Amino acid sequence: MLARVWSATVVGIDAVKVGVEVDVSGGLPKVIVVGLPDTAVQESRERVKAALKNSGFAFPVRQITVNLSPADLRKQGPSFDLPISIGILAASEQIDPTYLNDYLFLGEVSLDGSLRSIAGVLPIAVTAEKLGFRGIIVPKDNAQEASVVEGIKVYGLSNINEVAEFLQNPFSFTPTIFQEEEETDSLLDRAYNLRDVKGQNHGRRALEIAAAGGHNLIFVGPPGAGKTMLARRLSSILPPLDFQESLQVSQIYSVAGLLKNKGSLIRERPFRSPHHSASGVALVGGGSFPQPGEISLSHQGVLFLDELTEFKRSVLEFLRQPLEDGFITISRARQSVLFPAQFTLIASTNPCPCGYFGDSIQPCTCSPRQREQYWAKLSGPLLDRIDLQVVVSRLKPEEMTTQKTGESSEMVRERVKKARHIAQNRFQGDNISCNAQMQTRHLREYCILDDSSRNLLESAIRKLGLSARGMDRILKVSRTIADLAGDEHLKSHHLAEAIQYRTIDRMQ
Repeated sequence: MLARVWSATVVGIDAVKVGVEVDVSGGLPKVIVVGLPDTAVQESRERVKAALKNSGFAFPVRQITVNLSPADLRKQGPSFDLPISIGILAASEQIDPTYLNDYLFLGEVSLDGSLRSIAGVLPIAVTAEKLGFRGIIVPKDNAQEASVVEGIKVYGLSNINEVAEFLQNPFSFTPTIFQEEEETDSLLDRAYNLRDVKGQNHGRRALEIAAAGGHNLIFVGPPGAGKTMLARRLSSILPPLDFQESLQVSQIYSVAGLLKNKGSLIRERPFRSPHHSASGVALVGGGSFPQPGEISLSHQGVLFLDELTEFKRSVLEFLRQPLEDGFITISRARQSVLFPAQFTLIASTNPCPCGYFGDSIQPCTCSPRQREQYWAKLSGPLLDRIDLQVVVSRLKPEEMTTQKTGESSEMVRERVKKARHIAQNRFQGDNISCNAQMQTRHLREYCILDDSSRNLLESAIRKLGLSARGMDRILKVSRTIADLAGDEHLKSHHLAEAIQYRTIDRMQ
């Protein structure tokens, strides 16, 4: 007898429906799995056989052929264990196949028949809802994750016996209800709050502008000046994710297998800080079966690269295209996968190998040639994509010893929210959410310069040798500064402040 069970596999952060066809026929007892299965899918034969026997079902002593369609799509992971098990039971007439076409099945089975959680359930639930399935059957540990999706019933079951009972009478089971989690902003604020930062008003202002406009930022300064301390507090002043952003970020983490550590839905903007020994694949994603890298895990959040010049130059060059486009395409011989990567880059570095070039107290011991080689690790095109370049100077003794605190993250976040709200109203219908994402047509419409501002910008282009991209970045930052001030039109002092953040251009 032939049975068909519906399942799905993940490609990038999207899911593709997969039909699991099981045929039980005469012949020598064996199980054949076809349809481009990987090793984990091939090994399901032994897991399923033991799981069915230990669950009290009879495993057919006949030839069993399992076809995963479409046959030209690579299948990976243990999520096909459950649909294969149900297909065998239906084909051998041990369960009622009436409702098989109404539901989508996912799950890894243990040898005792229990269901174990898998990665990638959230994007599959989204696809199941779009395809019109009545419900989705998942391991109990994945139920809350899948229940985020509205419009589809999610049933979290514990073992194969429960799935068999469900197929006898689906209407006697209660679907999982999504439970909202408590906000954790207060915990985040206590961990990293701007009130802990002493002095550094210039750096604090740059953080506020970066948060309000989604601009990339680099801090340059001597050791111990507070570069890392400032950078880690950027996430505390960013506005919270809205539902659609939260759903997209959660899908990425679900595919990466990290959502089980974050709860059912990620509410905080991601903050990723890879070590400088990270490879290019770890940073942008890849592998035989492409997985999201750090830039995609930072989507709608922050990617912090501490000690930027310690990263390999070849690795940093991978960032150039995602910083411009907001996504990364991983191409392999068998498939090409697109991952979103709309992140804010924040970096920190010393001004020279010894770290004290330009310091007011500690003399620099580096030669001009050493400093030149040091900065050669960062290419011009990469630095051109960083909107805000800020020098963080050593604190004065009286600033270090004082107990005075600055503005808290909560106060700054309110101004950031207002500025972002202004930008979102401006870009309604344009599918962009902040000033850093503006294209040329937006600059022409929303960054109109008067004569004094135009003369100031032309002077800056000549003195700093700015490229066309560098000029556009200055205009975007100016637009954000104007939004923070509540001004509808750009003025010369907005532009002047944006130009002063091109520190590295002035150094060179």
